[in-house]
Amino acid sequence: MRIVLGGLAADSDEPMAPDMRAYVQQAWDAVEATTGAAFDRRFWDGRNPDIRRSTYPSCRAVVLARRDGKEHAMFDAIQRAYYQEARNPSNADVLADCAQTVGLEMPREEFLQALSAEETQAELEQDFTLRRELGANTFPSLALSGGAIPGAGVVVHRGWGTAEQLLPQISKHL
Repeated sequence: MRIVLGGLAADSDEPMAPDMRAYVQQAWDAVEATTGAAFDRRFWDGRNPDIRRSTYPSCRAVVLARRDGKEHAMFDAIQRAYYQEARNPSNADVLADCAQTVGLEMPREEFLQALSAEETQAELEQDFTLRRELGANTFPSLALSGGAIPGAGVVVHRGWGTAEQLLPQISKHL
């Protein structure tokens, strides 16, 4: 199982526009209603007026963790920081904290430098290329590849789904 990163929001130092803040909060509401996931709403309580929406730094952090075989742990740590701890994963320091939490074998300063390195961005771009080849334009998406599946693979489900929804779709392609 591999995480293929999609990069919803490019690098930006601009605060999130009010309409985007409303959209993201509404998306949290929808995810909460659909999945039962709980979010720490302190993220939106006004104490963070300069909230940025940039997912590329988080994506690059997952790329760095992938090098140590810890991409799933990093993905989970970033999700926890954002949704349960009201910390902005657009911030490099939050991501460095996540790297330490998952035991990434890289000193903090080295991690921070690697986070913005061209090589790391190039690895991320490879994920973007695979995502486009798969046609995975909804997040999350589930795709299968390898074996008898031709080309880059096939998307079997777009959006969140239960095991009961996903398993028959996966079986159909195996």
